Amino acid sequence: MIEARGLTKRYGAKTAVDGMSFTVQPGKVTGFLGPNGAGKSTTMRMVVGLDRPTAGTVAVNGRPYAQHRAPLREVGALLDAKAVHTGRSAYNHLRVMAATHGISRSRVDEVIEMTGLGPVARKRVGGFSLGMGQRLGIASALLGDPHTLILDEPVNGLDPEGVLWVRNLVRYLAGQGRTVFLSSHLMSEMALTADHIIVVGRGRVLADAPVQDVVARASGTAVRVRSPQAAALEELLRRQGATVTSVEHGLLEVTGSTAPAIGDAAASAAIALHELTPVQSSLEDAYLALTADEVEYHSAVAGPTTPSDAPARATAPTGAVR
Repeated sequence: MIEARGLTKRYGAKTAVDGMSFTVQPGKVTGFLGPNGAGKSTTMRMVVGLDRPTAGTVAVNGRPYAQHRAPLREVGALLDAKAVHTGRSAYNHLRVMAATHGISRSRVDEVIEMTGLGPVARKRVGGFSLGMGQRLGIASALLGDPHTLILDEPVNGLDPEGVLWVRNLVRYLAGQGRTVFLSSHLMSEMALTADHIIVVGRGRVLADAPVQDVVARASGTAVRVRSPQAAALEELLRRQGATVTSVEHGLLEVTGSTAPAIGDAAASAAIALHELTPVQSSLEDAYLALTADEVEYHSAVAGPTTPSDAPARATAPTGAVR
């Protein structure tokens, strides 16, 4: 469990984290969402003692991270996959980490197999692709078989197979009763992975609830209606006080009414309907609505970009954490 109370971090006049209070419960995957500059990475760094809070407290499994005698066995963290000696092999990097906590070589071999690093384990990390670097970071986080896992953008650079592997892994860990806290900019992936989300903006908590509750709050009363008599239906619904937008020929989007009410009105006026669909908001819609006024860095409109080369593929592991 992770418990933050009034957590605050200032850098001079800049307040990166502003009185955050939240609890990350065991047994579920908790997503941590927010725009760039919202304070996510700073918060995660304070959880594992890399930054000291200006005010407030944060505890992991009942005590501050620095007070754990064997922190790797309590908390596994992926905060910066590049924070590795590039001249070492993946195997040696993990062996050095294991030695600090008396972790066996068999466990090193286990996490290498689990994360698909076997074919490159003896190669220097400096030659790794972004995706393989992420896999090494996840292997490092899993090394101590920890009760709590903190992952900052764990699917960054992974191919679709790797993304699916991370999704299954974190859900498996949560199913074992462990605490899983992860951030991602991929809303579609977070919607598939997380049970609970915490949304932050400008250093403050904007939402802290199960995913379905956050999405439900953002859902309006929009209804898609398709009819060969769309003009007559639009006029009818406007007279009843609804707001109607013509999306394309024969297709309307209606707010201020419900699907049953629209269906009843159309039936009473003998207007044929070919589609009557309540519009369900997505997690991305909910996120954008929550953070609309909290975005610190806005991008200018730009043309299409050229995709980068795909990262090297690696076989998804079949093993599981002990």
